[in-house]
This record gives sequence, C-alpha cells and structure tokens, in this order.
Amino acid sequence: MRPEKDVPLVCWLCERGMGKHVQWHHTIPKSKKGPDGKKGRRTVPIHPICHRAIHANWPNAELARFGEDRAFLLANEKLANFVSWIAKKPVDFNGRYRR
Repeated sequence: MRPEKDVPLVCWLCERGMGKHVQWHHTIPKSKKGPDGKKGRRTVPIHPICHRAIHANWPNAELARFGEDRAFLLANEKLANFVSWIAKKPVDFNGRYRR
C-alpha cells in the first residue's frame, strides 16, 4: 500500500529517508505466488541499492518464506554490515552492491 503524497517515504530496509529514486519491493515475491495487489500484496518503498542487496543475498524461494521479516533479514551479517555502511551515504547514493 502506497502512502499519501504528503507523507515522507522511508526505506523499509535501512530506514533512511527516500531521495529521487524509489523502488517498490514485494516482500513476498510475485513469482512465488504472493497475494496480488488487490488482495493486499505488500509492497514497501526501498532504495535501489538496498533492493539489490536483498536480492543478492536471497533467492525468491527463500524470500517467499521469510521476506516480510525485516529483523530476520538484518540478522544476516552481510546485510547488517551493508545497512551500517549505507547509513553514512547520501540518500540517493546508488553504487554497486557486491556479493
């Protein structure tokens, strides 16, 4: 569900404000039969680099099981280190994510 226009967006993963570039991440991948948009498929705002970081660490089959659990994703050491690192970058920073 997308918020009202006047509500500032915050990245679901790193919890920083959003800049010019916003992607919408399906917490349960569409390819894994997540519920459709009309029935409540959950999409969350996310920075492009944060989006790449999630998909670089887990295949869609695993995200279908625990993709809505942000705490579980952040328990992964690589992703936790990434979130700590990205916290110091500008909101529109869009470098490469290395596996």
